Amino acid sequence: MWRFFYTPKWFAWSILGTLTIVGSIWYSVQLDVQINEWFGRFYDMLQQALSKPGSVSINDFYAQLFDFASIAGIYIAVNVVFNGFLVNHWTFRWRQSMAEYYQDNWVHAKGIEGASQRLQEDTLKFARLTENLGVGLLEAVLMLLAFLPILYGLSKNVTELPFFGPVDHALLWVSLATALGGTAVLALVGIKLPGIEYDIQKREAAYRKELVLGEDKDDRAQPDSVDFLFADVRRIHFRSYLHYFYFNLSKWSYLQGMVIVPYIALAPTIIAGGITLGIVSQTVRAFGKVAESMQYIVRNWLGIVELISVHKRLREFERAITYNQQVGNSPVSP
Repeated sequence: MWRFFYTPKWFAWSILGTLTIVGSIWYSVQLDVQINEWFGRFYDMLQQALSKPGSVSINDFYAQLFDFASIAGIYIAVNVVFNGFLVNHWTFRWRQSMAEYYQDNWVHAKGIEGASQRLQEDTLKFARLTENLGVGLLEAVLMLLAFLPILYGLSKNVTELPFFGPVDHALLWVSLATALGGTAVLALVGIKLPGIEYDIQKREAAYRKELVLGEDKDDRAQPDSVDFLFADVRRIHFRSYLHYFYFNLSKWSYLQGMVIVPYIALAPTIIAGGITLGIVSQTVRAFGKVAESMQYIVRNWLGIVELISVHKRLREFERAITYNQQVGNSPVSP
């Protein structure tokens, strides 16, 4: 799977492409920082305009909107061209490097259970999941690095926390505690999901293989064997529904609760009138960015589970190919 990064043929994509993608994501994060600063200026202007009629001209108002459109336009272009189009091609080249290796060694691979599925479907899933999760992880890390100092600075405006009283840089500690605590709890709740997802794919592959063999052989895919295999499929799916039920209940309860956490933390400061509307908007948005970055595992747990399952199947596939290469050309699974 990782030949993409150490095979000279793919260096233009694996090295230069990766550096370009990292640079574009970093730049998009900087644009997000600029948008956050714009929200602070814009809401302060709204507060001034509403509290003192005539103090803000229509030209100043439109100028602020034009500033946002300028930043947003660049943000859209960067994300569509680099973080979209380029990343699509980058991940397909990764998939192509895997597919070419499996195709070149097909004589050793074709006898392995589910070989065609692993070559076509699993490499496709691996590429798509890597694209979504990899870019998301990089963006989360860079977003955290960019917004942590901002939230740290904005926390000086918070005079105290409910129930705790005065706390230095309070919002930073609240975001860290709630995000890391929620991630730990939900990871524990969903700890069984990777194994269940792997079992689903394994049993679905066995069911599919029997049906495919039945297309060419009259003695295969008989009712008894097919019913037995489908019963296995049914059992593992029903088991997964139960586990996903309590995981999703925990996940969405946590994420919805996090929406009001910054407002709760800001409550004493807002009630005391010690903060402007612009600072509130800027602070809540920065808090959300930091929390969202640290909630990466929570928000993407289902995709991570599927990626773990796909990676495990492809590793088994490659070990079986290596085994067949060592024992000769006989395409037999170890």
